[in-house]
Amino acid sequence: MNVAEPGAQPPLVRATAMVRHGKIWLVPTITSALVALCLTLLYVGGILNPNGNLHHLPVALVDNDQGPPLPGQQQPLGAQLSRSIVAATPADTVRWRRLSQAGMQDQLASGKIYGALVIPPDFTASVRALTTPGATARPVLAILTNPGLGSFGSSLASQITQGAAHQASLSIGRQLTTRTPAEGATTTARALLSDPVTVTTRVGHPIGRHSGLGLTAFYYTLLLVLTAFVGGNIINSGVDAALGYTDSEIGPWYTRHPTVPISRKQTLLLKMFLTAGITVLTTSLLMIAAIAILGMDATHIPLLWIFSYCASLAVGLGVQAINAAFGGIGQVVSMFVFVALSLPSSGATIPLEAVPDFYRFLSLFEPMRQLSDGVRAILYFDARSDAGLTRGWTMIAIGIAFALLFGFGMTRYYDRKGLHRAAPQPLTTPRR
Repeated sequence: MNVAEPGAQPPLVRATAMVRHGKIWLVPTITSALVALCLTLLYVGGILNPNGNLHHLPVALVDNDQGPPLPGQQQPLGAQLSRSIVAATPADTVRWRRLSQAGMQDQLASGKIYGALVIPPDFTASVRALTTPGATARPVLAILTNPGLGSFGSSLASQITQGAAHQASLSIGRQLTTRTPAEGATTTARALLSDPVTVTTRVGHPIGRHSGLGLTAFYYTLLLVLTAFVGGNIINSGVDAALGYTDSEIGPWYTRHPTVPISRKQTLLLKMFLTAGITVLTTSLLMIAAIAILGMDATHIPLLWIFSYCASLAVGLGVQAINAAFGGIGQVVSMFVFVALSLPSSGATIPLEAVPDFYRFLSLFEPMRQLSDGVRAILYFDARSDAGLTRGWTMIAIGIAFALLFGFGMTRYYDRKGLHRAAPQPLTTPRR
């Protein structure tokens, strides 16, 4: 029997020997399959049928028509048009908000509506003019968009209002054409009366040219979350390696530091301190790259920096708390919390009113929605509190408080139970 010399390296194991062990396949296979399945269901499920999932999309309806009514009518055509638009809209798909001109402008400027349909003051008068000899001009309805809420949401509201206005125009035309022979209208006038309304579209609340058609708020928020998520995991691994609880390996270079006797609670405190400090640098670099180098349109720069730092800090502290509580699978858990579940429920690309109910439920607490609302308010809506900034600050505070309570609560529990972290053990050759 051969006895290995003291200090000799154990015999190297071949991959072909390890691959035959069923246990080495089990956890990676199940975990990878579940991640692939869940990510596909989450991301594809939220975008398949926006029109079919449409639920109470807020759009303004402004009736400025001053009449007077046409002969035989009791109200100006604007009032009839408003009623027919609301009646023709499928139930629960659009939430028409009947607003004044000033109220509409305020809600466009605060991001509360995706668009507006405006009936001008001379609408009835312009329709009446069509029944006179030589009439050639058609009445005009104005559709206003709100690109600050994203190009898709603004486009969806524009399509809905255009369709509603066209159907209402045909309905009014059918009423008017029955009266034209008695009034002696020309052939041109009768043709115009069959579809009397022209619809024009313009921007109701302009944003900067370098705003990505309203998508810079989403991508900027995504960068805040991703840098905090990735940075938090880098800090977690780096601290564990420095304390001697994991090995450090970069390319062919391998390092194992002496194990530092430290409690789980103190380890988490150290990681959170590093997170708070490093986030200052990452937030600053992110803003420099996006605004100074790439030229992204942005206002309220100091406020944007403070909000960005606090948002990244909340995510980073959450990552550290989850890793401390769940250990090795903490990175997967935090990925689902901050990325996988958060992205499709953010409402930043597809409005929450156009996604299934499950995503609207997630949006109540998932961080991406809260943070993107705050960033959007700062970038597009003059940092108005009612445009989502107050909600953003509130949820950041709740997120930080929850991360601290959950993280330190779990680590204190582990320490009191004596569930201390074990130092790495020497590598042993697995049994065949």
